[in-house]
Amino acid sequence: MPMASAQQADETTQISSHRPWLPYLALLSGILALSLSSLFVRWANDAPGPVTAFYRMVVASVVFLPFFFRRAQAHGLGATRRWLFLPILGGCFTALDHATWSIALHETRIATATLMNNLAPLWVGLFAALIWRERLRERFWLGLALTLSGATLVLGSDFIYRPQLNRGNFLALGSSLFYAAYFLTTQRGRERFPALVYIFLVTATASLVLLGINLASAQPLSGFAPSTYLAFLGAGLISQVIGYFSVAYALGHLPAAVVAPTMVAQPVLTALMAIPLAGEPLNLTQVVGGVVVLGGIYLVNLSTPQAKGKTTAQELQPEI
Repeated sequence: MPMASAQQADETTQISSHRPWLPYLALLSGILALSLSSLFVRWANDAPGPVTAFYRMVVASVVFLPFFFRRAQAHGLGATRRWLFLPILGGCFTALDHATWSIALHETRIATATLMNNLAPLWVGLFAALIWRERLRERFWLGLALTLSGATLVLGSDFIYRPQLNRGNFLALGSSLFYAAYFLTTQRGRERFPALVYIFLVTATASLVLLGINLASAQPLSGFAPSTYLAFLGAGLISQVIGYFSVAYALGHLPAAVVAPTMVAQPVLTALMAIPLAGEPLNLTQVVGGVVVLGGIYLVNLSTPQAKGKTTAQELQPEI
């Protein structure tokens, strides 16, 4: 690395170390925004799930497009062109995650589908430990176990008392694998691309893949109620633009093995938001489960190494 670039990298690392709270703030922002995702799907009740996911990605792509062009004109993609397969893969995994999960919501219980989808942190942790050889402390595995146990209490009490195996459950389980693959791909992709560039490429790719899925399955793309289009807009602006950008930023500084378990707080907040927004009260078991989830997340984050300094050529430029 040239001396000037090395000096810039040192300065960037120092800035990151002076603001270690910023990735966690972004992660919290992402969790809050993504907590509304299932509510937007419910409010768009006359549209098939994959159609809602498609419009969510299209809205986000339109918002991110000018930022992407400005970044590309100012700095170009340069050597990162050879790494374009990473955001493309991330977009494919995102599209498949949303498509399979949204279909599962119509074929099994919503709580069961959400519980299955949130097995993603387990796959991330196993992959990081076995394939990437990341050293994950005992505290991490204890925290992950608590997090998943709490999520089971919040989301899976119905499944525990009335277990069933059907196509919807298997689709939801498959969505958790795609969700995990997105986290892992994004951790690597964010080492090469700044957050806005990466997330635009992800959402644009996901839009095209979801368009193909909807056309292949003959889903209607128009003719919905005005409230449904507002739900599309909310899903795109809040869940995708704010949510996915915030998580992508966090994944540029924190390991996927930590971000993924922390994201399990998202369905817990969804359950809490459902009280005033959807009229769905929590029971005592769900309240206890929420406390267990938060305790597990705390342990997982205690096992986190310090936020990563950004040292790649692209990361030496401003984030936005």
